Amino acid sequence: MIYLDNSATTKPYKEVLDSFVTVSSEYFGNPSSLHSFGGQAEKLLSQAREQTAKLLDVKANEIYFTSGGTESNNLAIKGAAYKNRNRGKHLITSSVEHPSVRLAMEQLEEEGFEITYLPVDGNGRVSAEELEQAIRKDTILVSIMLVNNEVGTIQPVKEIGEVLKRHSTVLFHVDAIQGVGKVPLHLHEYGIDFCSFSGHKFHALKGTGILYVRDGIGITPLFSGGNQERKLRSGTENVAGAVAIAKALRMTLAKSPDRIGAMREIQSMLRTELSKNEFIRINTPADHAAPHIINFSLKGIKSEVFVHALEKEKIFVSTTSACSSKKKSASSTLIAMGLPEEIAESAIRLSLSFNNTVQEAVETISVIENTVKQLERVMK
Repeated sequence: MIYLDNSATTKPYKEVLDSFVTVSSEYFGNPSSLHSFGGQAEKLLSQAREQTAKLLDVKANEIYFTSGGTESNNLAIKGAAYKNRNRGKHLITSSVEHPSVRLAMEQLEEEGFEITYLPVDGNGRVSAEELEQAIRKDTILVSIMLVNNEVGTIQPVKEIGEVLKRHSTVLFHVDAIQGVGKVPLHLHEYGIDFCSFSGHKFHALKGTGILYVRDGIGITPLFSGGNQERKLRSGTENVAGAVAIAKALRMTLAKSPDRIGAMREIQSMLRTELSKNEFIRINTPADHAAPHIINFSLKGIKSEVFVHALEKEKIFVSTTSACSSKKKSASSTLIAMGLPEEIAESAIRLSLSFNNTVQEAVETISVIENTVKQLERVMK
């Protein structure tokens, strides 16, 4: 099997699974309990929080554990909007955000907030200058992703942070879910107030996530309950999940310096060889692109047919975002980039992890070429 759908989800590290099982079976007490067994769980939770904070170069009280990227994005965006609605109801985002951001914004629109959706260029990037022009007196939040989950475009987060430092009342949220271990991110240096992470994108477990909230920033909780996570995220804490995500983050960041070069080489090989095929159009930009994603479109071939054809050869890829890949519609990201609908409807995404090899890339290229030839003959 060749697994090239790592932007949808990654295989958990064995060490992460082991730690989850150990904590779940031996330290299963409720961290809110007064007895010593609960105290052991609380200690593990605190250690996981401190380790995560150290890895992200922030304070422990700025780390909140969630159920994943969707919750982290919703908590940051809606929580910030509700908290600051008395001083403004204008938010800014891009036209290529993940559904968990876009639909959160749409819900806020229904509640009376006003959203500006910034356009992107042909590479899928927003302009920091256009963003600054969109800022108004009643703007309270900007939410821009670090890496686009469909085409891999890296947004100018650092530049946007510099812009927002000149507008100190505007809060800055970054969806960094696709960037962990692949694209450097400096939370304090970039002036980021909220940042979302999802464990299963970097070899932790599904149902685990992190939200960074800069110290001193107020946010309205979305859940009512037992006031866990310092009253921001009620619900009995997933101690084993927190320990597991901290371990996965440590392992991923430790592997990155040695393996990111190899990942870029594989991506370059895929781009070079696939672009030689007259029936393939590469959609991932050559510049400002994360090293793990290659998005391309097939001329005259339905993407779902192609995915299933590769599956028969034990090669697993995807169409668009995993959250929307089962919906038969054109990629909104590619449409926003100015590509015609037939290109946006036939998009395929290959996404790498540090575990993928050059040999897998060579085999994948060969299978793709043969599959394109076969499907072209059938569709003529």
